[in-house]
Amino acid sequence: MRNRSWNSVDRQKPVNRRKAVDYRKAINRWSAVNRRLGPVVLLGIMIASLWFAVGASTGTSAGQGQPVIYIAGDSTVQTYTDAQRPQAGWGQMIGRYFDQGVTFRNHAISGRSTRTFIEQGRLDAIWREIQPGDYLLIQFGHNDANQAKPDRYTPVADYKRYLHQYIQGARDHGATPILITPMGTRTPDADGHFQISFPEYVAAMKQVASDTATPLLDLSASSVAYYNSIGAEATKQLFLYTAPGQYPAFIAGSADDIHFQEYGADRIARLVADGIRALSLPISTHVQ
Repeated sequence: MRNRSWNSVDRQKPVNRRKAVDYRKAINRWSAVNRRLGPVVLLGIMIASLWFAVGASTGTSAGQGQPVIYIAGDSTVQTYTDAQRPQAGWGQMIGRYFDQGVTFRNHAISGRSTRTFIEQGRLDAIWREIQPGDYLLIQFGHNDANQAKPDRYTPVADYKRYLHQYIQGARDHGATPILITPMGTRTPDADGHFQISFPEYVAAMKQVASDTATPLLDLSASSVAYYNSIGAEATKQLFLYTAPGQYPAFIAGSADDIHFQEYGADRIARLVADGIRALSLPISTHVQ
């Protein structure tokens, strides 16, 4: 038995040596193939990396070429919660007037001027997100002009200087800034006609737009024209006029000539969308 076992092992040795030779040949063949394919594989990796890099650099949602429209503004623009109904800002309504080829991110917040929006780090929050190919809508003026509240008030000269920061920052990030003049408040004259609100700030924004070749949407003019078309009494349906007990958020009622209820925010959003369409920018094609 012992001899037979040893003889069995001896007979297997040549077979194992043949397998080792076959393994070496296979490894050599694979190395040769790998040398030939190596540059091709490397090129493929480089192309894929470049594709992802370009996708990420085009300001896209999930890198799919979809522009994001950021909004910087005040209480007339911000998004409100259900608990705050019926108060609303046009920034929460604007998306309904665009197709699904764009995304909106509304950073507007109440009580902010061009200055305090920057000082409180809210513009920096946009800079951390915005990408090349995106847009920045900029609407301020209500709080900048409010001399009764020094914590918000921003003189016209400073207002212009801060607008330059928004514009330059957007461009530094490869985004397109769009200036929007502040819409009119509900302040008809004795004859029931509406005039431009905050005229010095509207004129200042227009001057900045001209000096910097920045697209400008004149919401001041279009809103006043709309108010006059429907009449002073009908504008109460736009602004935050509510009866006592009508809404939990305004249990005592409201007669607010600055802020909007949902219908008014929707109408202003329509004016903004129409204004963007008229600018003939790439995002103009997404207006419905």
